[in-house]
Amino acid sequence: MEHITLLLAIVVVTALVFDFTNGFHDTANAMATTISTGALKPKTAVAMSAVLNLVGAFLSVEVAKTISGGIINEAGIRTEVIFAALVGAILWNLLTWLLGLPSSSSHALFGGLIGAAVMSAGWSSVNGSTVVTKVLIPAIAAPIVAGVAATLATRLTYRIGSRTDEKATAKGYRAGQIASAGLVSLAHGTNDAQKTMGVITLALVTGGVLAPGSNPPMWVVVSAGLAIALGTYLGGWRIIRTMGRGLTDLRPPQGFAAQTSAATVILASSHLGFSLSTTQSCSGAVMGAGLGRKGGVVRWSTATRMFVAWGLTLPAAGLVAAAAEFLTQQGTWGVVVVAALLIAGSAAIWVASRRKPVDHTNVTEDGTDEPAGVVTAAIAAVTPPPAGVAAAVPAAPEFKTTIPAPASAAAAADPASTAAV
Repeated sequence: MEHITLLLAIVVVTALVFDFTNGFHDTANAMATTISTGALKPKTAVAMSAVLNLVGAFLSVEVAKTISGGIINEAGIRTEVIFAALVGAILWNLLTWLLGLPSSSSHALFGGLIGAAVMSAGWSSVNGSTVVTKVLIPAIAAPIVAGVAATLATRLTYRIGSRTDEKATAKGYRAGQIASAGLVSLAHGTNDAQKTMGVITLALVTGGVLAPGSNPPMWVVVSAGLAIALGTYLGGWRIIRTMGRGLTDLRPPQGFAAQTSAATVILASSHLGFSLSTTQSCSGAVMGAGLGRKGGVVRWSTATRMFVAWGLTLPAAGLVAAAAEFLTQQGTWGVVVVAALLIAGSAAIWVASRRKPVDHTNVTEDGTDEPAGVVTAAIAAVTPPPAGVAAAVPAAPEFKTTIPAPASAAAAADPASTAAV
């Protein structure tokens, strides 16, 4: 570490700040359903998730290798490029957190790296085949696979428990949710913490501290694990509310099915070295679990906003990173300006978030003021809930106005004289 320059140290610190935002941005992936169904108290849930994120960071370095030597070509990349990429990723993470949208921190990082690298060295600096096979294809496949798996798992769960009382089995499902939530947290550590390890390793390679193709040093693994664990413990309450209440109303069996399906997909991708978006996997699983229960519905207006955020993440983070890289090319003053803009933008977003704060005391309240919608109401109408389960969408109240009957005895005796509107 004695060869680390001031600029490289700034990049390492900025990478750890991104890791911190990744932690609180993605806490919802593991704990939103557990909190919304009441399986764990909010503070207990995020503390458990933080510890398991830290443990997961030590289990594998395959994803870190994909980022440090796969997405962009290390040759000719300056340290300033990594700094600009992180600026784009951090600002996008904070903006989507403010809006309560569960977008992908992974894709924000990838977009930042691609945008900054293209601005610095052109399109030849990006390994297109790696981006397609290990980023874009998993981005499309992960939420679909997790959603289908969660739908089937939810239907199977309800079919198996159809002859039992839901209240009697709720305690067991809550215990299963806690275990599956822990598995998701562990999987998140094996996937997302490694992304920051990969970025720091890439910065060390560009700064001449490490040889190309090197594994992350132990101090990088430890610092990245601690940063994401701290961010997780603070809790991204806005996104937890959206995932737990905004997309659908989950019951313990659905929460268990969603988390188990998401954890399976994430762990499989980490083993294969796919830099998967845990946010998209968990969001797809939550929607699949919502559709898997008879009478269960998904709030498609919220889901649509989330889909739009997913589509914008790569290009938006890339454009911000490209602009930041353009400034850093101007010299030391450009780096200083980018750092100042990052601090100012982060502070402005934090101030805006204080207008309507969301924390562990109100995270389980329904933050969506929108109705279920036409599609949701139609699904609920044609798909009755199972026996003993109340419908997720209440019927519209029936308003009646009674017109007084005429005073005459003949009119009073005539039932048709009273009309309901």
